[in-house]
Amino acid sequence: MKHNATSLFVAAALIAARFALAPMPAAARDDDKKPLSQPPAFSDEYRLGSGDKLRIEVYKDAQLSQSVQVRPDGKITLPLIGDMEATGRTPIELRDTITSSLKEYITNPTVTVIVVEALASQVYVMGEVTHPGTMQLHGPTTILQALAMAGGFKEFANTKDVKVLRPKDGTDNVETIKFNYKDVINGGSKPFYLRSGDTVIVP
Repeated sequence: MKHNATSLFVAAALIAARFALAPMPAAARDDDKKPLSQPPAFSDEYRLGSGDKLRIEVYKDAQLSQSVQVRPDGKITLPLIGDMEATGRTPIELRDTITSSLKEYITNPTVTVIVVEALASQVYVMGEVTHPGTMQLHGPTTILQALAMAGGFKEFANTKDVKVLRPKDGTDNVETIKFNYKDVINGGSKPFYLRSGDTVIVP
């Protein structure tokens, strides 16, 4: 019996989710050290957006540790540092920036950035999917998860040539990122996280 594209997609998504939750064996960790053939965009982590609630922990300094929310202008305010851009950065990038800024005031600061709550952001899925349209994301979401929420591919979808149109920060330009679903099935790519404003096009 032939399976349609949606059935194959759902099955692959379930398998991917199962392996994502399983502990990574030592051999797999070693493989992470090898260069990947995939574009760098496919290993992106979650990018902070306006409204996200964060917990900034500075080790052994209760006064500098703060619970903050990213303002509509994309910034947060911290003691000693003042206003700092947060939107578009990963939690690790923000942590490193805070650490660097605090070095002017304290010796060897240890900073942790925790995303306590991610405000719903919008992406758009269109083309050969079962339920195209606007999608609300509540926290970090991969393109595979978004496509699953859109009902999966239609029968004649070109799964090798999915595109993501991504607005470039602070400009009117749009970056086009290619996504090959077949590579995901074969385990050849890392999770690709969507950002608010992304448009996923399935031809």
